[in-house]
Amino acid sequence: MSVHSEIKKVTTHKLLEMKHKGEKISMLTAYDFSMAKIVDEAGIDVILVGDSASNVMAGHETTLPITLDQMIYHASSVVRAVSRALVVVDMPFGSYQGNSKEALISAIRIMKESGGHAIKMEGGSEIAESITRILSAGIPVMGHLGLTPQSIYKFGTYNVRAKEEAEAQKLLEDAALLDKLGCFALVLEKIPAQLAKRVAESVTIPVIGIGAGGDVDGQVLVLHDMLGINKDFSPRFLRRYADLHTVMTNGITQYIKDVKSKDFPNDKESY
Repeated sequence: MSVHSEIKKVTTHKLLEMKHKGEKISMLTAYDFSMAKIVDEAGIDVILVGDSASNVMAGHETTLPITLDQMIYHASSVVRAVSRALVVVDMPFGSYQGNSKEALISAIRIMKESGGHAIKMEGGSEIAESITRILSAGIPVMGHLGLTPQSIYKFGTYNVRAKEEAEAQKLLEDAALLDKLGCFALVLEKIPAQLAKRVAESVTIPVIGIGAGGDVDGQVLVLHDMLGINKDFSPRFLRRYADLHTVMTNGITQYIKDVKSKDFPNDKESY
C-alpha cells in the first residue's frame, strides 16, 4: 500500500518516508481558497503558495514585487481550504536576504498569520544563517536551488542553470549544506536531469523538481500553467493537463450571447 493512500494529513515526516520508499511526491501551487480546495481534494501531497502569485495572480513580470503581507493573504486563503496537503509558503524577495533577524521575523509572521505548515527560501550558503535561525524557532524550511527566480536580475536570464562545472559543483555543495542544516526538502528548478539525479541520490531529504528530470523524488508545477489557464508560458518542462483557457472562454462567450439575446434568465431561473 502506498504511503500516499494511507495519509490523512501530509507532514514533513511523511515526505521523508515517501522518499525512502521510492514513492514520488506530487506538488502544485495554489493561491486562493477555491482552487486550493479542488487541488487538496484531488489528493495532492504538497501545496506551494508560491511567490509566482506575483505573476499569475497580480500580473507582474517577475516574482520580485510581491510583499510579505500579500503572501500571507494568499497563504491564509489556501490554508482555510486545505485538510490534507502540506502547505508550504514562499518567503518573498526582500523578507530574508542578508538579514537573519529579519528572516526569522518574516517566517514567524507567515506561520502565525497564515497558518501555513512550512516556508520555502531560495539560495544556498548565502542564506545559511537565516535558515539556521528559522529552523531554531521550530519552523520547517524547504530549500530551493538551481534557477532561483528572485535572483533573475543577477542571472539576467531564465535559462537552465548549473550547466557549467563550477556552478554544478556549487549546487551539489549547497544541496549538501541545506540537508545538513536541517531543511526538510529541496526544490531544484531548471537544471540538467543528470545533475538533479546526483543531488537526489546524495542528500537524505526529498528533492522536488521543476524542469529537473524524472530521477528526483517528486515534481512541482504552477497550477495555472498545467491547467492551461495561462497560455503565454510554454517552457519545455511544462505538460498541460487541461485547456481551461478554452473551456472558460467558451462558457463566458455563451453567457454573453444568452444575456444579449435575452435567453438568460428564462422563466425557470426567475422568481
